[in-house]
Amino acid sequence: MKQDEDDLDGLVRKRIRALRVAQGWSLEELAGRANLSQSTLSRIENGQRRLALDSLVTLARALDTTLDQLVENASDDVVISPIIDAARGQMRWPMRAEPGVTVIRQRLTGPPPDDPARMRAHPGREWVVVLAGTAVLMLGHRRFRIETNQAAEFPTMLPHSIGSAGGPCDTLGIFDRDARRSHQRTTEPTVSAG
Repeated sequence: MKQDEDDLDGLVRKRIRALRVAQGWSLEELAGRANLSQSTLSRIENGQRRLALDSLVTLARALDTTLDQLVENASDDVVISPIIDAARGQMRWPMRAEPGVTVIRQRLTGPPPDDPARMRAHPGREWVVVLAGTAVLMLGHRRFRIETNQAAEFPTMLPHSIGSAGGPCDTLGIFDRDARRSHQRTTEPTVSAG
C-alpha cells in the first residue's frame, strides 16, 4: 500500500510540473497564481514538501484543471477495443474520462431523408467528422455537405438526419449521454456494417 501511495505522490508532483511547463510558466508565475511562495512550490514539485489537500486544490485551479484529474491514478488500460453493434453497423467506444459520452464509427451508404417529418429531434449534442467520402447533414430545412476531414457539431433538438452523398461515407461521431440514448433506441436505415 505504501508503494502505491508513493507512486501516486510522485505522479502528482510530475503532473504539476508538466502542466506548469506546458503553460510556459516559471515557478514564480504559478506560485503567484496559486498564492503560494515560490520556494513552497519548488519543494512540492521536488518532493521535499508533503502534498496537502488545500495546496492541491489551489494548484489545480491555478493550472486550470480539476483535483480529480490532478490526482487520478494512471490506467494500464490505455487501448480500448470497440463494442461491435452489427445490427446498427456501428463500432462504439465509451469515454472513460467523460462517462456518458460515446464515440461511434459508422458507414453511411444512402442519402438522408430530406423530409423534416422523417428526421429525429432529441435532447443532446452531436459532433461528427467525415473520415472518408462525403456526408450530407440535414438540419430542419437546411442541407450541409461535410467533406473528408471536415466536422460538424450541432444541438440535437433540431430535427436532423445524416447520410452519404455519391457513395459510402465513413464517419466518426461523438454523442453526449442524451444523444447516445436516443440513437440506441432507433436504427439508422442509411447505415451498413463496416
